[in-house]
Amino acid sequence: MKIVNIVPGFGGTFYCGNCLRDSAYVNSLREMGHDAITLPMYMPLTLNGEITDEAAPVFYGAVNIYLKQQFPLFRHMPGWMENLFDSKPMLKFAARKSGSTRAHGLEQLTESMLLGQKGNQSQELEHLVDFLKNQVKPDVVHFSNVLLLGMAKQIREEVKVPVVFSMQDEDVWVDAMEPSWQEKIWELISEKSRDADAFVAVSSYFAGVMQKKMKIPSEKMNVVHIGIKPGNYTFSLPADSPPAIGYLSRICEENGFEILVDAFILLKRESRFDPLKLKVTGGMTGDDQPFIKRQFKKLEQAGILGDVEIHPDFTPLALKGFFNSLTVLSVPVLKGEAFGLYQVEALASGVPLVQPDLGAFPEIIRSSGGGVLYHPNKPDALASRLAEVLPDRTLLERMSRAGRKSVEDDFDCSKLTRKMVEIYEKLTR
Repeated sequence: MKIVNIVPGFGGTFYCGNCLRDSAYVNSLREMGHDAITLPMYMPLTLNGEITDEAAPVFYGAVNIYLKQQFPLFRHMPGWMENLFDSKPMLKFAARKSGSTRAHGLEQLTESMLLGQKGNQSQELEHLVDFLKNQVKPDVVHFSNVLLLGMAKQIREEVKVPVVFSMQDEDVWVDAMEPSWQEKIWELISEKSRDADAFVAVSSYFAGVMQKKMKIPSEKMNVVHIGIKPGNYTFSLPADSPPAIGYLSRICEENGFEILVDAFILLKRESRFDPLKLKVTGGMTGDDQPFIKRQFKKLEQAGILGDVEIHPDFTPLALKGFFNSLTVLSVPVLKGEAFGLYQVEALASGVPLVQPDLGAFPEIIRSSGGGVLYHPNKPDALASRLAEVLPDRTLLERMSRAGRKSVEDDFDCSKLTRKMVEIYEKLTR
């Protein structure tokens, strides 16, 4: 089966679970013998900051679609100018300069993308459809998120193949928009959902959220968790010399970094936690830097800045050493997440989780047995839970082994890929 996976590229300045998900999935499809192709949108594909496929053409080049959205003059630019803005050097430059992941201010662009042929990027859509129809000729086209639904209708009609959409944390993007735009965008997403053949949510929790927001019929909704290759992760029992709390995600307010910092300050007031370290990785955007400076200032004032380590390298090789130095991992995302790939990566490495009782965190922790929950998502509640777990070596080792076994049994990428292929096969019969 020939499968085209269409995914957004990004600047590569922070840990991107979606990017890791898409890369692992396409590799798993290829290992199973399928002809799997990844087409990047906006920017060249990156994996933890490194360009992964120099040869892949980039559709909807970030520079072009921004200019066409903001300045009508550029909607009829000559071909040579489009090619210049879509060139790899130009897009790499834009990737290095990208410093924001904010939805605020991009409401009109989001709407235009969802309008598809009627939006300001209709020319880009024509290029994509032409490439799929005349060069790739796929059996299935799979988009990585529902914010790209505006392309479904034309692909179905002209390429004449099923179109599938994954779902992961799109609500975070839309709900961060100006309030007057939120309802408008959700209505447009719901309308365009009729053009898709199937949806695949990364958790049962998120399937429920999106089914309600988008009014998706049950027969179109599927749940397939995110998987990894267990063999790529080195298992070890939780570190205790010294004990360390880990954080792996973009270092920002939305991902709860301040909650973890404040909980760490509370723990360090107790002499029994004098050896405790806080180890942080996952990168940041330019927007995050003032927030991070405020957190460092608090740590400095508490006299414990020396017990905090920031690891700038979050490539797969660097993460092996990072995980093996941790006792537990905690990423207290303010509103929870649709999944959180870092959880499965930690479990595969033998690191137990301490997560808020929000989003899909309970689903993953209860099914794996590899962690504990706390409520509410406040520093004192997190500190209290960590104070219970960190000294309990028996509990830590039990969760460590259970988490690794769960990854092998339930979150193995090859097993989950087979579930996805079954969805494709039903659509192509």
